[in-house]
Parts: sequence; C-alpha cells; structure tokens
Amino acid sequence: MNGAHSLVKTLLSSGVDTCFANPGTSEMHFVAALDQVPGMKCILGLQENIVTGMADGYYRIARKPACTLLHCGPGLANGMANLHNARRARSGIINIVGDQATFHRPFDAPLTADTDSMARTVSQWVQTSTRSDELGRDASMAVRAAKTYPGQIATLIVPADISWEEAAVVSEPIAPAPPPATDFNVIEVAANILRNNNNVLILLAGTGLSTQAQLLAWQIANATGAAVLADYVIPSIARGRGRMQLERVPYSNTSAIKTLERYEHIILVNAKAPVGFFGYPGMPSRQYSARAQVHVLTRADQDPILALQELAKILDAPAIDIPDPGPRPLPSKGSPTAEKLAQTVAALMPEHAIISDESISYGRDFYRFTHAAPPHDWLHLAGGAIGDGMPVATGAAIGAGKQRRVINIQADGSAMYSLQSLWTQAREKLPVTTIILNNSKYNILIGEYENVGAAPGATAMSMLDIGNPNLSWVKLANGMGVEAAKATTLEQCADLMQNSFKNTGPFLIELMI
Repeated sequence: MNGAHSLVKTLLSSGVDTCFANPGTSEMHFVAALDQVPGMKCILGLQENIVTGMADGYYRIARKPACTLLHCGPGLANGMANLHNARRARSGIINIVGDQATFHRPFDAPLTADTDSMARTVSQWVQTSTRSDELGRDASMAVRAAKTYPGQIATLIVPADISWEEAAVVSEPIAPAPPPATDFNVIEVAANILRNNNNVLILLAGTGLSTQAQLLAWQIANATGAAVLADYVIPSIARGRGRMQLERVPYSNTSAIKTLERYEHIILVNAKAPVGFFGYPGMPSRQYSARAQVHVLTRADQDPILALQELAKILDAPAIDIPDPGPRPLPSKGSPTAEKLAQTVAALMPEHAIISDESISYGRDFYRFTHAAPPHDWLHLAGGAIGDGMPVATGAAIGAGKQRRVINIQADGSAMYSLQSLWTQAREKLPVTTIILNNSKYNILIGEYENVGAAPGATAMSMLDIGNPNLSWVKLANGMGVEAAKATTLEQCADLMQNSFKNTGPFLIELMI
C-alpha cells in the first residue's frame, strides 16, 4: 500500500467521504487511489476557488467536513479567497495540497512555492507530510482539526513521493476535543444583567443562529424584555416559520450605529462586538455606543445551547412559541425591485429550501420581506471576499444530498469570479436555481465612494461598469451546460422560478434590474 492509498482509506475511516477536486501532476497518485479505493464521492471544479467554495457550502449544510484536492502552492493560491470566507464562516475543510517530491524540491522547479506559509493565512492547522508511513496519521490529525467545533480549516501538504512510496499505514480516527464549556459564573452575570437592566441586546451569530438556539433566545428575551439581533457577518441562519423574525445589524456604519446606540448592555452569543466592515473618515470603527458594556456569554468555539438552556433556567423563563409571522406573501408583479424580489422568493420557495445569498447591496433588506416563508436556511458571504455565492450554492446542494432546492440570489459582478460553478452544477445535475441580478455594475463600490468621501470621475466610473460590453448570462450559462432564460418583470421571474423547481437539475434566471 502506498501513501496515497493510506491517505484515502484514513479519510474514509474518519468519516470524510466527499472530495472536491482540481488535481494536477503532483497529485496523480492520490487521484489513482480515489479510483482504486471505493467510497469517496469526487466532485470536479474547473478552478480551485470553485473547489474551496463548494467545500464551504457543503460543510454549512452537511455539518461534516469534505476534503479538497488542490494542485501545489499556486492551486492553493487560486482557492484562497473562498478559504478566507470559509475560515470566517468557521467551516470544517481538509485541504490536500500536492507538492514537489522531496528530492526534487531543492532544484526550484517552476511550481515550487512556499505552500506552508500561504496555507497558514487561511488555516488553523497546517502540516507537511515527510514520511509515507506517517501520512495516515497526518490525515487523522487533519480530520480531527477540521472537526474541532464549530469547524476549522486544516491543510495537509503532501509531496509527490510521499504519495507514491510504499509501506504506508492506515490510521484510526482521532476524535476532536469537545467544545469548551461556558463558565457558570458567566451565565450568572448574564442573568443578572438581563434581570436588572433595560436596553439589553442579545446578539447571535454562528451556531447561535440554529433553530434551537433561536427558540431559547426568544424564551429569554420574552421573559426579560431584551432585544435580539443577528450579527451582520454570519455564515448561515435558520429562517422562516418556526424561527425568530430576526433582523441583522445593518451593513451601513451609519445605520448600524443608529440601530445599536440605545443598548447599554450587549450579550454576545457566538458573536463578536459589532465593528464596521471598513474604516471611514471621521467615523468610529465600533458600531455600538461608547457607554455600552459588552458581555461574552459564549465564544465562537463554544456550543451556545447548554449556556442558553442554563440561562433560561436561572431566569425561570417559560417556554413560549415564536409568534406567527403572518400570511405568506404573494408573488409580486411589475418591474423588479429588491422588495418585490424578496416577496416573490418568499412566496414561491419550496419547504426547506437553501438560499445562497450573494446579492451584495441589492439584498440587504431581504429579511423583513421573507419572514413568512416556509422554513429554510439562508447562507451568507461570511468573509467579504466576493465570488462565494455560486460555489457555496453548489456545495450546499451536494451537502443536502440533492434533496433540497437551492436558490442562489447572485449579483452579476461577483458571479463572474466563479461562474465555472455552473458547469459543476450541470455535470452533477444539482437542484440549483440561480437568479442573476444584472445591473451591469459593481454597485456596492459606487456606494462606497460616497462612504469614504471620494469624488468619482469618468475613469473611476468606467472601472465600476461591467456593461461595456454587456454580459449575456443566458449564453454564459448555456456554455456551461445550464438552461437559462432572461426576465425583465417579476411575473416572468416567478414563472421561471416555479418551472425550475419542478426539475431536478440547475437553471439560471438573468433578472434585469
């Protein structure tokens, strides 16, 4: 048995059964092992940033890590933007990155790179294997790191000769350590704050936005009068009927400061104290009041459920149903607006749909129009590096076993970063409906000009215009093997959505906004 066989067998024995791949020469023995050892589902992406984004979306829905296969340092570099997003989302991923054979590395061949240093910028765990008989153990350690709550990026760098050498050993799975428990004193402090103060905010993020965590937060808020919000930067949130009618802290610094200014105490549940996405002239970085006291109930690496259960118990907060959000909206008509599109999506989405939202500026107000939709999961861009919406949607569909409809609400500019995702959707026959919001601009950057006080001229505006020449998303999708059609009204969009939901494969709607 060579090293590559031990690697695949160890991954499978550790529960990793899906590999998102864009392989190269240095990984050919691993590719051969994937063929010779049954059990690993292999998904090809046409560029590494598609591969890493798919692994991120997969983890957010399947709640278990997949592995990626990336070609040497440059392949890792291609995938780093969505690994940045995955790290911010706290997704669990095992990157298998090929490298020069150990004896060949000193000759500085063209693909030789400082892969270890690159990996450390987007990984919580990095290891370069140096012996074939230790590769299985290294793989077990990588899986343990990726499974460490709530999820981590683990990168295992495998020189080519470590894959092809014989005398390898399959390693037993290594269980990750349980998440650190919340100190009881911290819970008591939170209880006292909630009992004795007005203007208290409970801020939820990460696993604090699961259905169970929301039910507990609502129970506590109802008993104490506290407000509850979701952080702006969140990887996923359970939404629709049976979940809280939560809003996020606004993206805009001015709006966020106005929203948060009244709170004197902020209790963080797997969240960070709110700060602006960027720094702006004359504006504070912190979005909450200078007089506010910030209290950490649970960190991102802690399970919030036990802490919230104990907090509800101390407060003697009775169990209570989440209020009904009212009737489900009807599909909207006429020219597209953000409000009308949100209502149409809420009106038509199937039960337990998954929304992959990279609508950027267009979709910041979607939440308040979609509370009455059926239960669904909403996935967000967590790290700010655009280009994750399409690959995350693709990985989410695979993570759901093709059993749930994925709706990718996608800005046109950021879609161009990762449109190869459509090819994988067609190849795998994935139930993904993509709605391209075509305004032919990097609209978010036009808004940022005003925020930073700059005055754009003709040259600047030309760099924010992607309408010269116009992109044809119908043709781009067709070229990737995906059926597509253009819509200029909400009625057309609704008809195309409904028809796509009846099919098992992907479909793209180019919505002119």
